[in-house]
Amino acid sequence: MTDKAMVHLVGAGPGDPDLLSVKAVRLLQAADVVVYDRLVSGEILHLIPDTTSRIYVGKRIGHHTLKQEEINALLVKLAHSGQDVVRLKGGDPFIFGRGSEEALALARAHIPFEVVPAVTAAQACAAYAGIPLTHRGLAHGVQFITGHRKEAGGLQIDKTSLADREQTLVVYMGLSNLTQIVDELIEAGRAADTPAAIIEHGTTNEQRTLMTTLEALPRIAQDNAVASPALLVIGEVVRLAQDLDWFMPAIEEVQRRYA
Repeated sequence: MTDKAMVHLVGAGPGDPDLLSVKAVRLLQAADVVVYDRLVSGEILHLIPDTTSRIYVGKRIGHHTLKQEEINALLVKLAHSGQDVVRLKGGDPFIFGRGSEEALALARAHIPFEVVPAVTAAQACAAYAGIPLTHRGLAHGVQFITGHRKEAGGLQIDKTSLADREQTLVVYMGLSNLTQIVDELIEAGRAADTPAAIIEHGTTNEQRTLMTTLEALPRIAQDNAVASPALLVIGEVVRLAQDLDWFMPAIEEVQRRYA
């Protein structure tokens, strides 16, 4: 170890360990300590050697193991102690992952760091549900938005950019404010009957996809007790899942084969 070690901001992807990059696996197996989030799957954690220190800093609505500022300070402290650190984050570090905030804290503390991108949930969960985010004649673009409320503030939804029916919308962290999100999208000009999907625990053996319409999203989520992590996909491309839904979680595959 050196007096000031490297911090690696590593994306764990959406859950399926096979979607990890080769670099991510290599860094996990070489780290002195791994600081990890709530959404990192158990299968990915099993890739970490037993001799490696692990620090859980998971957050969920209403309960944070550590505040973001405390996580930033922890990374700086670990690096100053000479430990090679992997900060393991669900999804991609720079897409609604607050990885850039951690990187800024490291940069200001003159700590060397690198960012290891990952397959983000929008891409992977949609693909595993058979939903292409773009498709010629149906969707010419895609927009990622967050449905999570900023501390002491409201939702930051740009209504003027959301009415285009040929643009797919992917909403991260939208369950807690789902009714408000739907109301604002309809008010912005999205048709109430726009196809929509909820993808729960995407890319894992617990994946569940619920197809509905924009207007019915809150009712469907409530009736089916949808829980985080869940991703919302809204747009005409959702219709394609009827033909393209290829992923069958392992448990269902075994049941199908031996039925």
